[in-house]
Amino acid sequence: MLDCTRVLAGPVATRFLAGFGAEILRVDPPDWDEPAIAPEVTLGKRCARLDIKTPEGRERFATLLAGADVFVHGLRPDALVTFGLGADAREFIRPGLIDVSLDAYGWTGPWAGRRGFDSLVQMSAGIAEAGMRHFGAARPKPLPVQAIDHATGYLLATAVLRGLLLRLRDGVGFRVQASLARTAGLLASQRPEPTSVGFAPLSGEDWANTLEETGWGPAGRLKPPLAIKGAPMRWRLPASPLGSAEPQWAKSRLSAGDA
Repeated sequence: MLDCTRVLAGPVATRFLAGFGAEILRVDPPDWDEPAIAPEVTLGKRCARLDIKTPEGRERFATLLAGADVFVHGLRPDALVTFGLGADAREFIRPGLIDVSLDAYGWTGPWAGRRGFDSLVQMSAGIAEAGMRHFGAARPKPLPVQAIDHATGYLLATAVLRGLLLRLRDGVGFRVQASLARTAGLLASQRPEPTSVGFAPLSGEDWANTLEETGWGPAGRLKPPLAIKGAPMRWRLPASPLGSAEPQWAKSRLSAGDA
């Protein structure tokens, strides 16, 4: 799986899929970094850098794409078209590609292609206004967590799995276009259920049983927020800094006995 996503929805999706055995190669531009979030979202991934503004970078990217089953990206709609890597070109390079794309405000309408992130979308979708009214605040109050990002991440992972199932059945590729604004609409459409029950305090049961030897040193990691019966999540690679791997697929793949 070729991962060209950044904070936060896309990386949540690919981290989740890595926990079920997906080989993830994350690719970032040379000057990009996420020092505050990389240890959280690079679990299970190899992280490389590539400059597709150069002919050599575009050629290497096309080679990576040709070897991918899934491409997940969070770039603006015209970003890859500029480099001759639009959706049709990607399908030509890799027939049968599962192509999952994400933007902030959707793919049609006056805000299509507009930049944005979770907190901004909460503002425009009315979620922050609802928080202001709920808490009696004097200004819009976004949620205390990036709920749109995380919800979108799991929707993207679901889309990947659906695409793979359809390809196994019909032998064809699959394209998905998701947006933070659409997820915000889904969340905002849910009727709130008043409750007086607060969050339980953090306890030892919330942490993984062993320390993770990350690229920054040993660290504790919270257990994943969900479980699937009969399919335990297991990550083969610890979290690693961006640019710590080469932009190439791993030379050795999982064998049936390793899966």
